[in-house]
This record gives sequence, structure tokens and C-alpha cells, in this order.
Amino acid sequence: MEPWALALLLLSAARPAACQASPASPPRYSPDWASLDARPLPGWFDAAKVGVFLHWGVFAVPAWGSEWFWWHWRGERRPDYELFVRARFPPGITYADFAPRFTAHDFQPHAWARLFQEAGARYVVLTAKHHEGFTNWGSPVSWNWNSVDTGPHRDLVGELGEALRHRNIHYGLYHSLFEWFHPLYLVDKKNGFKSQHFVLEKTLPELYDLVKRYKPDIIWSDGEWEAPDTYWNSTSFLAWLYNESPVKDTVVVNDRWGINCSCHHGGYYNCQDKYKPGTLPTHKWEMCSSIDRKSWGYRSNMKIDELMSTSSIIEELVNTVSYGGNYLLNIGPTKEGGIAPVFQERLLALGKWLNINGEAIYESKPWRVQKENGTNKTWYTSKEAAVYAIFFTWPQDSVLHLPSPVLTASSQVTMLGFSETLKWQAAPGGGLQVTLPCMVPSLLPLQYAWTLKLVGVK
Repeated sequence: MEPWALALLLLSAARPAACQASPASPPRYSPDWASLDARPLPGWFDAAKVGVFLHWGVFAVPAWGSEWFWWHWRGERRPDYELFVRARFPPGITYADFAPRFTAHDFQPHAWARLFQEAGARYVVLTAKHHEGFTNWGSPVSWNWNSVDTGPHRDLVGELGEALRHRNIHYGLYHSLFEWFHPLYLVDKKNGFKSQHFVLEKTLPELYDLVKRYKPDIIWSDGEWEAPDTYWNSTSFLAWLYNESPVKDTVVVNDRWGINCSCHHGGYYNCQDKYKPGTLPTHKWEMCSSIDRKSWGYRSNMKIDELMSTSSIIEELVNTVSYGGNYLLNIGPTKEGGIAPVFQERLLALGKWLNINGEAIYESKPWRVQKENGTNKTWYTSKEAAVYAIFFTWPQDSVLHLPSPVLTASSQVTMLGFSETLKWQAAPGGGLQVTLPCMVPSLLPLQYAWTLKLVGVK
């Protein structure tokens, strides 16, 4: 008997009841995109604006190249990966041999949660399972390829969730629908995705298990791009999620549920990694970015010029929020469960900026103008009666020209983090000119970006 056939036989015998259809009253949302897409997005997500993304798995053991290490090494068989393994590891080592070295010895979930709170994150998304198939919880269909049975011997998903919720931070779980080398997935792929062995015996049991066990606020789906949503049974799962699951009223999902779903279906849109629409979208969206520009997982050989600076992170955040998006900033922990000091420094700097300027970010809405097109890089957000102008270049004469706001008799201008009301006047040709505080910008609490609060403008 072929190995994959034996795996299918054994898995079928142990198929969890979670995948079986259960009798229920007619659902509020039916398993079709027209119905599912009509579900209102829970309001907490739009209000949150800022999240931290965590790519953590066995790929943190080689810690080289990217989180796609296994695929580049054994799928594409790239020579540079083969040379790296030969130089660093014993002859004949396999990817499975890396798992016991994924120890998480230094993983302190409450310390992580404190760091993310200090960074200003309102939600955190952890990779419960990446494309390598290793699960960061004791998945009953993982064949011991999980963090409870090997490596850390800990429920990483559960421990982090408990710590985050202790600090009232929303918890999301990233889950890859597919796995590069799983034999059942390869059978379905060979069959042109006409069979669903992998979906019924692996993907769906894991999704149901994650929801019932950990009650996530977000399901961040990925790994969908090789097969249609009908193969993944996406609409059936989402109908259960919205109608019957323990998080049916609060959970949000993204748009990666099958070929052609991205940027078309789902609770909010990712569209693609590091997506920047450039114009104001009509649908809620999220921009995910990584401090390490070359990888989402931890790399021991990353260089400082390959990392995002604090100013570039803040600019990306402001640009995203001004266009109505959420900003999800990624870091990769080490195999021991440490967070590199340079990542901590970037996160804490972001939190320091948000501590002063968060009023212009959290719970904000796009204004009628998103960005000024002049020499000063300035973006706008709004909240109730206030408009916020966030600018990144301090003018040499300390006079900032904002062409877009229309003045009224009750107009007032202040700077967040600065107690005095600022002087302003109508600018020739429209808009207003604001006289900024008479001090060297380097003496201000922040040196990256500053926010003017405009009240009584149109």
C-alpha cells in the first residue's frame, strides 16, 4: 500500500466529529458569498487600527532565508539552501529533525503581551500553523507534528492567548489552509482538486478545533492560492463560524479563502502582502508589513539596512490609517522564544509615538482628503468634530501650509503633545498656514511625525 493511502485510511478512521454536518435551524447566513459578504464587520476591528503579527514555527530553527525555508530547500531545491544546511547541520538531516530544536525555552507569554501593549497594539495575530504544517498547539490531526508533542512541549497558542486577553488585547490566529508536503494535499492536487481528502481530514478539523478551543477574535487565513474556495469548503465553514460558533458575533476574517477570493470576498481585505491601495477603498482592509523587509520569520543573518526604520514604520501606519486600513506589523521570534532587541526597539518606539498621537489613529475615520500632494508629506484622519493633519517634514520657517482644510469662524488648531493653542491664518489661495512651536524639532518629544488637531474646519 502507498504511504499516502495508509495515511488516508488511518486519518479517515479518526475523523473528528467537528467536520460532520449537524442539524440546525436555518442559518442567518447561508453558505454563499452573497450572504456571507453581507455580514457587518464587528466594529472593534475598525476601531483597533494597530496590530502585531507573529511568524513563529520550526523555520525559526535554521533561521535563514525566510519562513519558506523548507520549500526553498526541499521543494525548489535551491543550491544556496543546500549549501547552508551542509555547512550548519549534520549529514542527512531532515526538516523534521529541526522540530526538537524549536525549544521556546525563553518564551514568556506575559512579557510578550506587555511588550505588545506598550507598542500600542490593539490586536495580535499568531501563526497557529504555517505552510510547513507544524501546529503551535496540540492539533489532534497533526500526527505529532506540533508544539505539544515535540519541540517546546507547550501549547503556544493557548499560553499567548491567555496572556493577551489578560491585557484586553484582541487575539487572532493565522492558519494556512494548505501544507507544502502533506501527502493528502499532494493527492488532492494531483487529482486537480476534485478530491478533498486533505480538506476533510486536516484543514477543516483544525479550523473547527482552533475556534472551539481558543475562541479567536480573528481568523487570518492564508495558503489558499492553488485551489478554489469550493475545494476548501470555505463558505460552509464561514457560515458555521457566523451562525453557530462560540465567536459568531465577534470574529472577523480576512479574504484568503480560495483562488480569486482575495480582495473580493471576506470580512476585510488583505488583497496581497504589503498592500497599498493608493485610493480610498470602499471595503475595510488591512495592510500587513514586516520590520524585516526580507522575511516574515526570524533570520539570524538580517542586517540593519534590511529592517524598517521607526520613521518608515510610522509613515506606513499613517498612510494606511488615512485610507481606512488597519496596520499589522510583523516580527519573527527566535526558536527559543526570544524577541530580538532591534524588534523590541522598533515596537517600543511605535508605542511611544502612539502614546502621544494615538488620538489621531485609534477609532479614526478617513477624512474627505487623505493626503496633501505638496512638498510636505501630510496625511489626514478624522474623528467626530476633529480633523488630524499628520506631517512628516518640519518646515524650515516653522510655518506649515495645509491647502485642503476650509476655515470657519470657530476654527482652532493645536498640536498633540503640545499644550498651547497654535497661531494660524488663512493662506493665500486657500487653506491655512499654521505657525508651529518655536523650538528645534529635535527638542520635541518625538522626531518622526507630528499631529495637528483641527477643530471647526470643513
